[in-house]
Amino acid sequence: MRKSLGRLLGFAAGLTIALLLTFFAGENPLHIFMILVKSAFGSMYDLGLTLSYTTPLIFCGLSVAIGFHAGLFNIGAEGQLTMAAVTAAAVGVLFPQVPFPAAPVLAFCASLLVGGLWGFIPGWLRAYRGSHEVIITIMMNFIAAGLASWFALKVIPNPNSQNPETAMVGGNYLFKDYDLIARLFPDTPANASLGFAIVLAILMWIFLWKTTWGFQLRAVGSNPEAAHRGGISEKKTLMIAMALAGACAGCVALSEVLGSAGQYRVGFSPDYGFIGIAVALLANNNPLGVIAAAFLMGALHKGASDLDLETTTITRDFSRIIQALIILGVAAQAYWEHLRSRRRKH
Repeated sequence: MRKSLGRLLGFAAGLTIALLLTFFAGENPLHIFMILVKSAFGSMYDLGLTLSYTTPLIFCGLSVAIGFHAGLFNIGAEGQLTMAAVTAAAVGVLFPQVPFPAAPVLAFCASLLVGGLWGFIPGWLRAYRGSHEVIITIMMNFIAAGLASWFALKVIPNPNSQNPETAMVGGNYLFKDYDLIARLFPDTPANASLGFAIVLAILMWIFLWKTTWGFQLRAVGSNPEAAHRGGISEKKTLMIAMALAGACAGCVALSEVLGSAGQYRVGFSPDYGFIGIAVALLANNNPLGVIAAAFLMGALHKGASDLDLETTTITRDFSRIIQALIILGVAAQAYWEHLRSRRRKH
């Protein structure tokens, strides 16, 4: 609880500093803040868009958080979600005759498998080759972007569009007709995958704190030597953790391809995988906290979209400055807690 409050203070400090910077651009910081709030929650349409940003951020926040618990820094969520999304689209385009509800289940399972495999590879390299997961996952992000673009443009392109995107999946792969959230927020990408994301976060919390496998994973992350002496296989745990991280990021295919767009679009992600790092840090890697942190970051991302229209000097790219300062604020607060802890011990 105390750490969570500290993270919120770091969040508030980063947001305050970012807003104060707008003063030097000739804008009123309070006016900028009100634009952010109104744009994020001003109407049901705005709230629907905020929730549509929140959903993939929950998946990516969980992906990064489970890596942190195992002592790993998963920067590869962006590549993992890209490979999963293009896989879901490929299944939907290449196998259009699969009936509902087996069709979305098949595409989702395929995307989870590919996302998990894309996470498993750096986990295996870390466990058996000693390769640093940060370097490997960064490189795999570029490989994933290249492979997905080639597949979308050369193998299953959309013949009715000049945009870089795949053809539409079969209608039996979409669950819009049964989606209560989509009906509540019409004309927005919000869909039932939000509920799935919340359930996944709860299950992840149970897995980490109520199961033996979760304990082993956290033990390896906290003290690998002690975990090894306790009979826990560090290599096996690292590979499982990265595969789970990849599968969590791969769930973005559910919200993007099967829930709303019905296709893979090159560049559809506004860096969900990287924003997921901020979400995990803000939540202190608590899966339940990830839900709230993703909602805050989703609101911030949606709120910044109106800055282009409402101001003359501040653009939507300002959201990246806010995110950076929030991460710095949260990191500074965590470092301050670390220093205080060391002083108490001495």
